[in-house]
This record gives sequence, C-alpha cells and structure tokens, in this order.
Amino acid sequence: MKFDTPATTNPIDQLKVVGQPIHRIDGPLKTTGRAVYAYEWHDPNTRYAYGHVVGSAIAKGRIRSMDVTAARSAPGVIAVVTSDGIGELKKGEFNTAKLFGGTEIQHYHQAIAVVVAETFEEARAAAQLVKVDYAEEKGVFDLAAARDTAVKPEEDEPDSAVGDFDGAFSAAVVKLDQTYTTPDQSHAMMEPHASIAAWNGDELTVWTSSQMIDWWRTDLATTLGIDKEKVHIMSPFIGGGFGVKLFLRSDAVLAALAAREAKRPVKVALPRPFLMNNTTHRPATIQRIRIGAGRDGKITAIAHESWSGDLPGGGPEVAVQQTRLLYAGENRMTAMRLATLDLPEGNAMRAPGEAPGMMALEIAMDEMAEKLGLDPVEFRIINDTQVDPEKPERPFSHRDLVGCLRTGAERFGWQERNKQPGGRRDGNWLVGLGVASAFRNNLLVPSGARVRLDREGVVSVETDMTDIGTGSYTIIAQTAAEMLGVPVDKVAVSLGDSRFPVSSGSGGQFGGNCSTAGVYAACVKLREAAAQKLGFNNADDLIFADGEVRSGDRRMPLTEAAGDEGLVAEDSIEFGKLAETHQQSTFGAHFVEVGVDVATGETRIRRMLAVCAAGRILNPITARSQVIGAMTMGVGGALSEELVVDKERGFFVNHDLAAYEVPVHADIPHQEVIFLDETDPTSSPMKAKGIAELGLCGVAAAVANAIYNATGVRVRDYPITLDKLIKDLPELS
Repeated sequence: MKFDTPATTNPIDQLKVVGQPIHRIDGPLKTTGRAVYAYEWHDPNTRYAYGHVVGSAIAKGRIRSMDVTAARSAPGVIAVVTSDGIGELKKGEFNTAKLFGGTEIQHYHQAIAVVVAETFEEARAAAQLVKVDYAEEKGVFDLAAARDTAVKPEEDEPDSAVGDFDGAFSAAVVKLDQTYTTPDQSHAMMEPHASIAAWNGDELTVWTSSQMIDWWRTDLATTLGIDKEKVHIMSPFIGGGFGVKLFLRSDAVLAALAAREAKRPVKVALPRPFLMNNTTHRPATIQRIRIGAGRDGKITAIAHESWSGDLPGGGPEVAVQQTRLLYAGENRMTAMRLATLDLPEGNAMRAPGEAPGMMALEIAMDEMAEKLGLDPVEFRIINDTQVDPEKPERPFSHRDLVGCLRTGAERFGWQERNKQPGGRRDGNWLVGLGVASAFRNNLLVPSGARVRLDREGVVSVETDMTDIGTGSYTIIAQTAAEMLGVPVDKVAVSLGDSRFPVSSGSGGQFGGNCSTAGVYAACVKLREAAAQKLGFNNADDLIFADGEVRSGDRRMPLTEAAGDEGLVAEDSIEFGKLAETHQQSTFGAHFVEVGVDVATGETRIRRMLAVCAAGRILNPITARSQVIGAMTMGVGGALSEELVVDKERGFFVNHDLAAYEVPVHADIPHQEVIFLDETDPTSSPMKAKGIAELGLCGVAAAVANAIYNATGVRVRDYPITLDKLIKDLPELS
C-alpha cells in the first residue's frame, strides 16, 4: 500500500479497539516467567555449550601474540575461537568497529576471543587463562582536549544557515552565549546482549535480543560471508534496548563462530561491563548556544554548535537537529563537529540528537527568559512557529506545542512558582519548579505484515516487528481486531522472526506507528479478499464488526470467508512524499518540582508532569508506560548518569549497575502524563506518531531549571551532582 495522500475516514477511526486502554496481551507471559528471552531459549533434547568472551585489555594498539594453550586444556573446554583461526571478517553496514577484533585493537573490551565449554563456569574460568601480549599505543580519550581537532563530519547537512545570524546576534538587544556539556551515557537496560547460535549444515539459526531483525540478519550474513537466505533470526521478547540493540552486536557473531567451531549450539551472553565498553553508548557533547532577542521576547537570532567524538568512520551526536525546527527566528545557524576518539563506539541511544540537544537548548531558553524578564512558559509560546523556520513554505503537519505548555502549566500549578530563585523553603528543602519543551521528529519506515484468517475466526498476524517492552504485541493485535471486526482475544500476534515479512522494527519511536500501519495495509487486503469470497461487490460500504461482514441489509459470518483452507493476505506500507511537503514532528512539555537539601545539595524529585501531542494514541496504557519510563530516564540524565572516562587508559570506569547509577520509579513519588486529543492524517493511516522518545526529550533540562529555581545555582554541566551545587547554596539558617 502506498501512503501518499493524507488519510481520510477509515475503519481505525471507529476506535472500538484502537485507542482503548487494553492491558498488554504479553503481560501474563512476562509476569509469570513464561516469556522466553534470548538466553533462555531451551530445547530439552539439545546439549548447549557456553561461550565466554575475552575482551581487549587495552584501548588502542595491536596484539603481538595470544597464548590459548592453557585455556584449551582447561576442564570442560570444547574450543577457543580467535581471529587467527577464522581469518578476517567483514564489517556490517551499521557497525563502526569490528565486532570480532583481529590484531588491531580499536577500543577497550573489543572482543578478541571466545572460549567455549560445557558449562558457563568452565568457560569463564578458562577465559581467564588466555594470555595476550599487547603493543599499546597512545590514544585520544578526552573530548574537551580533542575539541580543537574536530572536523566537519561527512554527512548531508552537518551545518545549516538561514539569514544573517552574525549580524542579527550582534544587533540583538538581549543576548545569551553559553556552553553546556553532556557526558557519555549507557543504555543500561536490564537484559544483557545474549545470543544462542545453531548450525544445520550451512544454515544458521540465532536466537538473540534484537530491535531490528532484518538489519541484524543482513549484517550477520555480511560479517560471516554467507548468504542472507541461510540466516534465520528469532527475537520474540527483548528485555530493553534503548537503541543499543538496533545494530548487530558481538554476542551474535561470536555465538555463530563458536557454534561452528564447537559443532554444537552455543550460548553467549555479554557480561555487564561489556555492555558499556564492548557495545555502544551515547557520546558526550560540548554545546554552545547563542540566542538574540528583542525586548518583546521574539528571537531574532539563534545558533547551536555541538562537538562530539567517535571512532574513525563513526558519526556525530546530532545534538543540534531540534534547534533547526523548534522555535521561530529569521536568522539561524547550526553546526556539528566530530573529533576522533579511541573510546568504544558512540551510536544511537533513546532519542539520539534531541535528548542531549534538548538538555542544553532548554536550559538556554530558561536563561534567556530570565534575561528578558519573561515567564519561561510564555517565552516559549511567544516563539512558537507553525512552519519549518528554515523553510517557511513547509508547514508542520500538526503542531500543538502551545497546547502542551498551557495545559501543563494549568495542571501543574505553574502560577505558584516563585519567580525569585531560592525563594521557597520547606524545612531544610529548597523547592523549585522547572519547565522544558519536548520535541522529537516523526520518522517513517516501510513496514510489512502477513495476516491470516482461519475457519474458527482467529486472526493471526506475522511480522518481524519486535517488542522491546513497548507494547508492540498489543497495539498490533488492536489494529487487526479493529480492521477485521473481531475481539482482541481472537487475534494471535507473532513477532521477531526473520521468516516473517520485514517490518519497520523498533527504534526512533517509529515502530508503533509504522508497524501498525503495515498491519493495516495487510488487513485492507484481507478485507478485500474476504469480501470477494463472500460475494460482496461493493467494498466501499463494507463493515467488519462482531465477527461479521455487513453491507446494507446483508450480513455474513467472517468465518465463511475463511473456509476450510483459511484466507491469507500480505502487504506493506510504503510512505510517499508527505514527509517532504510537511514537517512531521511530535511535541510536548515537561514540568518538574524538585527539593534540594540546603545543607547537602541532595536533590529529590517531588513530582513530574508530561503533556504530549503525538497524533492518535493507539493505547493509552502502553503509551503512558513509555512516557513515564522516559521521564525516569531523563531524571537519570539530569542527576546521576555519567560513564566516567579513564583518560589515561581509555575505558569507562563505572561499567556496571553498581557504579553507573540509574533512577527507578520509587525515586519519583508522582508522575502524571496527559495526551492531547489529536490525530495527524499525514503521518499514516493510523493517524498516529511516535511517543516513546518524546517522553525523554527535555526532561533533564526541566529538572535543571527546577534546581535553579529552587537554589539560584545554574549548572550547565550534566549530571547535576551535589558537588556542583553545594558550594553555592544559600547559607543554612
């Protein structure tokens, strides 16, 4: 199905099932332990072996020699796989560093061997016996020190310019020029990277934890040098990803190599420290923001420059992209510069670009509002725009940032905010309120599905879409139920299998909208096939409801269309040029109340509110779950999350969940989410957009702004730990 004109009235608009607060259909499986995750896949008739990964102990250099003699002779060891034994591997399209290193070391904990044994404990013990002699080289590990060597990245639009920024900024009555920094961060999801690989002749099956089945299948085939058709990937349940499982990782490659060598299925799970240093992370940024405005509060000049680093061949953290679209202003400039660093690979982490970019921009907006003597909410409203500021002829498909800000201000009690920083006390607690806009672009990715109807009236949906805890199973079931007029319990959804039609996958907050649109397309075909089978000539007035197909006074059971052999249809959604003619984005507003201990600088979140405008909400329960999880993640970005770099040896020191501190819901007494009632017909037949990453964008800045309102201390370097506050707190009285 080609989607190239805005959606009109369609069966989804009935909202009998779609849009309803239906609990997750996979919930009982997960809460009772029956959902099978990658490492747990088990065939009682199969003898599994276990692989333990050996990672490089240096960040840059080469391997002089590797002695695996002791490891090979250790108890239970079946095989030791090194690059010497398998030769040079190719690199997949989406990988910056090699997933299985050779003699050249590109980063700390790069995989250099895997030891295979009868038990996990034997493999782990034997891995300690691998002796490696390195020739270590001096690396570059400090972004601030490498800032002056950063260059314009090789991509389509690293820089943008509209009007005369320099002239307008120089002439502006009120100006802001500040620098902000964000640290390296880890995805820190609960389920580690894990895979089980099994060979049947030259055919490979991998049970793994992947957000993007087809990307993994393609890159795994490329890496191993085999035919893609010989690779079967399965990933029905994923214990969190946040972007680190978008691209093929070393566990799948090593499990495949180990299984081939051991001639048995092999399980490989990366230890927790490898999640930080062997996989990917959100890169640190240095961001300079300049804003000029008139006394009326209207922005006349805005510039956002960002510096980040990555391995050779990597890309920048695109932290400036929201600044190109979020606020009005005739004179604009953005620029990104990329430094070469020898740290582990930087890549996508929940809301790449906007998440760290909003951390800086939304503090700058508050600082500018203060300079102008304006309320921070009103300053943002004054600078709202309904068109792309760089291309005024290109309108937003639907934009209600103002509605989010006004609704949030009213619901949160913004009028009670003390305009004087440090002016509100509750015992030893300094109390403050903060606000930030939320913004994330709406991305469109083709997505396919197969739909079957059997003689019992059960609808089966097959797509290689994945569920990373987002509720994909449920919203896909709701879509099929709405389209075919059956209850949700009559829909069986199968996901995460490369034998199914290729979907959008889970990432970029495009998964919910695009995967359901693909199911919609397949259901349209099934409706047409059912109508033809039942002899309905006019498909325009057909109604599928209560297990029947109706047209005028005629009605027939849907099951009769299935017959004994069943009915099957397959299609995909292909997006036209609507995203080019209209800017598609999602919007929101975050409000936060904090308390800061006047003696210690300890910050506690008291309450949070997110107001979101993201098209049709397909399921308010699963959507709310995504947003409150994102809000919690944003608190971590504001207050605690930082991968600390050893700038001499080039690795992340706090590489486990004991030292990399993430908040949990218990840290936040009250979270509220409001979804504005809207649709966006230009986005898809579902008239929906993404929500999962919007809930993160701006949160950290809202916390930072609340801390400033509470204390009068402005911190521009994340995370805002108590040592950055305590020296400037008001005197204890």
